[in-house]
Amino acid sequence: MVSECLLFVIYRPTFRRIIRNQSTEQFSGLPYIYSLLNCLICLWYGMPFISPNIILVATVNSIGAVFQFIYIAIFIAYADKSKKLKMSVLLVLVFALFAGIAFVSLRFLDSHTRQLFIGYLSVFSLISMFASPLFIINLVVKTRSVEYMPFFLSLATFLMSLSFFAYGMLKGDGFISVSDTFSSFVYSNLHENTHT
Repeated sequence: MVSECLLFVIYRPTFRRIIRNQSTEQFSGLPYIYSLLNCLICLWYGMPFISPNIILVATVNSIGAVFQFIYIAIFIAYADKSKKLKMSVLLVLVFALFAGIAFVSLRFLDSHTRQLFIGYLSVFSLISMFASPLFIINLVVKTRSVEYMPFFLSLATFLMSLSFFAYGMLKGDGFISVSDTFSSFVYSNLHENTHT
């Protein structure tokens, strides 16, 4: 999925700026933490022993997890002491939570229940990841400017959501379709409403 890979590289200018200025300035690392957790859960959902015949979901999200980990490592390297500690703790918590999810799903759940459990978790994590930028909606509406919600990020998210919605419909997988319909709706409406 080209659109999802585009979404992962859209953050490069932010990290070029962080490296150039050797500071994370006022940027928050939380979107990258959310994205890493989401990629790990969706990667797990796409594994053949969880959900057969959707290996593309695992492939794309493994690439996403690598990108997000690199972004977090750069963020930690250039953050001030308090942000560095907070991000490091959150990174450890993400991996611990993912390990716990993997352990519980393999150890205690049969194949059908495992797929449902991970499917619901992936929907929840996708919705929370795509809803996390909405914390800045007041600023976007007040300033009537999308400076803090860049157009290309919104476009990449919208295209990725549409492509995964189509993929989910093609594969008959409601977990993929539902969450991406939500994120597609949120981003398209947010961008339209700031231009009226």
